[in-house]
Amino acid sequence: MLDTLRYVAHETDVRLEVTTLPIPGRNDIDTEVAELASWIANMNAEATRLPAEIAGDGRFVVDPEPPGYLRLHEAGELRIRAEAARDLLAPCRVCQRPCRGVDRLADEVGACRIGRYAHVASAFPHLGEEEVLRGWRGSGAVFFSGCNLRCVFCQNADISQRAAGPELSPGELAAVMLALQAEGCHNINLVTPEHVVPQVLEALPIAAEAGLTLPLVYNTSAYDALDSLALLDGVVDVYMPDIKLFDPWLTRSYLGVHDYGEVARQAVAAMHAQVGDLIVDRHGIARGGLVVRHLVMPGLGAASQAIVRWLAELSTDTFVNVMDQYRPDWKVLTTERYPELRDRVTRAEVDAVLTAARDAGLWRFDRRRRPV
Repeated sequence: MLDTLRYVAHETDVRLEVTTLPIPGRNDIDTEVAELASWIANMNAEATRLPAEIAGDGRFVVDPEPPGYLRLHEAGELRIRAEAARDLLAPCRVCQRPCRGVDRLADEVGACRIGRYAHVASAFPHLGEEEVLRGWRGSGAVFFSGCNLRCVFCQNADISQRAAGPELSPGELAAVMLALQAEGCHNINLVTPEHVVPQVLEALPIAAEAGLTLPLVYNTSAYDALDSLALLDGVVDVYMPDIKLFDPWLTRSYLGVHDYGEVARQAVAAMHAQVGDLIVDRHGIARGGLVVRHLVMPGLGAASQAIVRWLAELSTDTFVNVMDQYRPDWKVLTTERYPELRDRVTRAEVDAVLTAARDAGLWRFDRRRRPV
């Protein structure tokens, strides 16, 4: 019986209670009930054993509710959002990149290199994401091809700078989401979706009608248009922007757009206004809120420190993953134009950013790679 209840408790979000009835001729039942009651008490107290940066004092732990897009779908609002998003394709103003005159409804392509329908390079249960996303069954990552940035250090340039993978209709994209749910993933993780918001919104009513119930994670480079984010209000459960740089000279040189910093600040503030700080279930799996990534780069420690100080101004309860896995890639390696980015980031550089973040008041950090 205990093995069965352990499975139920871990694979669902029910709170267990025990009620006993006397059984004639069973004098040993008290021992079994005591063992069962003790185990249930430990299971129900699991939230109190979550790391402090995830659970806090318990105020970030919630009982799971259905994802917001299901409520919108039941009200008929989700299809209305999809229609409004479709209008953004002609001329295209889905993201912040000004592709004037590009009619993606006619399958024309702009900076993102994606036309009418989304291309998906891969989709699988991702076990390399933040702990609050991957859990023990993985985050259902859907890697969209194309990108509205030109990061010279991009580690995924083989899919971000071309239309890699098959073109998927809304029904086919919905099927991808449902397949990830069937594999047991904790969430649907939309990777680089800022240029395919209409395509995602077209797929969601189909997926919801067919039984999709997983939280939706919006995993973005943060170069998002506010109009698109407004259409995602109440649709996305977890926003996960990867904030790169703020300084206009650096963003023009390394990302290909001069206004990235201003756009990212506005976009992330809008995301936080929609979903607030990260909240989790009693297993520590994200159910809503903001998770911010930032990749520390060689020689750019001051730029990173400016970002974490801004995040503290947004909310000192912001959950942050200060990433140390920078490696030179793409144009940094294939051209001679960026010698300053050919080094690896040092531990001292990463620690300095973490110190600045703590000094600014941030305290909720992803701890996969180092104790904080």
